[in-house]
Amino acid sequence: MAVGKEWTDDGAVHEIHSLKRRAAKATRPVPIPPVLVGMLREHIRSFGVAPDGRLFCNAAGNYIDASAHGITWGRAREAVLTLDEHALELAKRPYDLRHAGISFWLASGVDPAECARRAGQSIQVLFRYYAKFLAETRNHANTLIEDSMRRWEEVTDDDDAESA
Repeated sequence: MAVGKEWTDDGAVHEIHSLKRRAAKATRPVPIPPVLVGMLREHIRSFGVAPDGRLFCNAAGNYIDASAHGITWGRAREAVLTLDEHALELAKRPYDLRHAGISFWLASGVDPAECARRAGQSIQVLFRYYAKFLAETRNHANTLIEDSMRRWEEVTDDDDAESA
């Protein structure tokens, strides 16, 4: 991860360290959908990996400069977002995709405990920071509630008909 030199122990922009609050050699398995596995395998076939095993590197095999990320991200946002979405600063930074992805898992019906496990967070943190609204989530919730209310009314109407 790239951070400012003033925030690292040795003054380097890239610092190698363990996952936060975990042992130095700890790992965290993160299951991913088969379609993403295919994309990553294709990337590795096409570009290989860096000498240290990283999936993404520059032409010399080194870390990709943070400014290159910013430029590419800005171009991608302009290419795919509507003017309204751009104005809302939707996906302003690549890290925002983490929030969107975890929110998507929740909206898709994935069990919150599994979402938290995959994200490496507690359930409390999951709901406090990651359970964000996606486009159309409110409309979907309203539809679910309205469908349940209709079914409830049908049961009540049936009970009234039977007693008459």
